[in-house]
Amino acid sequence: MKIGLVGYKGSGKSTLFEWLTGNKADPALAHLSQSAMAAIPEARLQPLCDLYKPKKVTQAALEIVDTPGLSRDQIGNSSCLGHLREADYLVCVVPVFDGSDVQEEMDAFVEDMILADLEIAANRIEKISEQMKRHLPKDDLDKLTLEFETLQLIQQGLEKGQPVLADEMNDNQYKATRSFRFLTEKNRMILVNTGDDETDHKQYEKYSTAKVPVVAVSVGLEVELAKMEPQERTDFLSEMGIPSTDRDKIMRILMDNSGQMVFLTAGDKEVRTWLMRKNGTALEAAGCIHTDFIKKFIRAEIMRCDDLIRLGSEREVKAAGLNRREHKEYIVQEGDVILFHISQ
Repeated sequence: MKIGLVGYKGSGKSTLFEWLTGNKADPALAHLSQSAMAAIPEARLQPLCDLYKPKKVTQAALEIVDTPGLSRDQIGNSSCLGHLREADYLVCVVPVFDGSDVQEEMDAFVEDMILADLEIAANRIEKISEQMKRHLPKDDLDKLTLEFETLQLIQQGLEKGQPVLADEMNDNQYKATRSFRFLTEKNRMILVNTGDDETDHKQYEKYSTAKVPVVAVSVGLEVELAKMEPQERTDFLSEMGIPSTDRDKIMRILMDNSGQMVFLTAGDKEVRTWLMRKNGTALEAAGCIHTDFIKKFIRAEIMRCDDLIRLGSEREVKAAGLNRREHKEYIVQEGDVILFHISQ
């Protein structure tokens, strides 16, 4: 799962990258995308480790991608935004510490993404038009015609300022155009980057919508706070009378809003969290561990992590009748501890 950070130059986007991943973005690579992994917090991991005493502990992680800063005159922005095509979810960083208007910045992001998508659609339509002039087998012509007609609809919508909406396409239309990874089709959130002395983060909640949540963070301050000892940090915040944002909270928001969740595996060799899509099946979860598990899947043995921690052992969970054997179509629940049975 790739989380793409996007923002205009000076927005604090690369500072956010540092806060989330613990890695500083290299200024020499500012014209390129840079990525690093950010571990997903899981409070139940340590209690499981206390039970199993594993040799290894592994946390699931999101890949955070820092992209080149956008220009406010829009020059070169389509190229910069191209680095986000492979991202699964976008975080648009809006600075208010410099007096920027949140709504104007959000509108500008959308406009830039629409222009970038229009360029992709228009270029492909032009190429298809040339291809369709040739003598082609019927199947090839049918595929190109479907793609051409779908892209024309997309282009018409974008020209009216409408984003690409996958849920308004039928299956064939979506399959014909999904490889373009249109930016306006991606789910996203707005992160308002406030000044260090900002005391009212809730004032920005009015910009949130059901599809695009807004979270306010003093990113520069959080990077400095992360370098302090816990008591020093507490004393500083108390003295200054300013709020702090838990990094783990932001990571959970990113995971939840991007449609992801975690399940767990546990044993004396390793306790581990795994990332998968919400409402995914046991078969999909097995594939997260190893692709061979998909072919060799027999069943999944399920325990709830909270039950395991509360009762203290797998034996006690089974004695209480709280373990289950599930088939490959079972919908995995957040916090499931799963043992996969596979054929040899």
